[in-house]
Amino acid sequence: MLIVRTRFLLLAFAFSCLTAGADGQAPAQARSNAAVPAVSASHVLAADELIEVKVFQEPDLDVATRIPQDGRITIPLIGQITIVGLTVQQATQLIRDRLEARFLVNPQVTLSVMEEAKRLFTVLGQVQRPGTYRFPERQALDLVQVIGIAGGYTRIADPGKITVKRRTSGEEMVLRVDGTRMARDQKSRPFAVEAGDLITVGERLF
Repeated sequence: MLIVRTRFLLLAFAFSCLTAGADGQAPAQARSNAAVPAVSASHVLAADELIEVKVFQEPDLDVATRIPQDGRITIPLIGQITIVGLTVQQATQLIRDRLEARFLVNPQVTLSVMEEAKRLFTVLGQVQRPGTYRFPERQALDLVQVIGIAGGYTRIADPGKITVKRRTSGEEMVLRVDGTRMARDQKSRPFAVEAGDLITVGERLF
């Protein structure tokens, strides 16, 4: 009887191990994969994102890094390349082409975004609450909306003199926006604010 009971307990233990996860506990590997955010091939890479680059059957070329503010990462055999402003698909193809130029035959490259950047914008100058703000989750904002988020214009603000500093592909550009004209012309196309924008509202000259 003792032998039969022992065999029964062993079988029950093995069955419980095989069915673990049926009560909502996913296997460790599945939980690990679920923690990686899924982004599309059209996702535009931004500074401060954590990415992983893998080359099939070439573990020495694998890289996991956070994209620095200048937008350039270092890949073995290639050196530094600028990927900020590129889509995941474009960056993957760029790395593949550079590796192929280094005599790798048909390299299979995978680029994954492990952690997306915090989407922030900054409003300075003549607004009621200057500072840095976070974009609402998965939501776009235009210039009028972000001025509202910053409390609106001050009494001495000049909405016609707004500058927007924006970094694209590692280069800084300065855009000048006439907020007065934008508010008057209802048919004008809204000015879309992007993550990382530095918006400054000028002061009126009396």
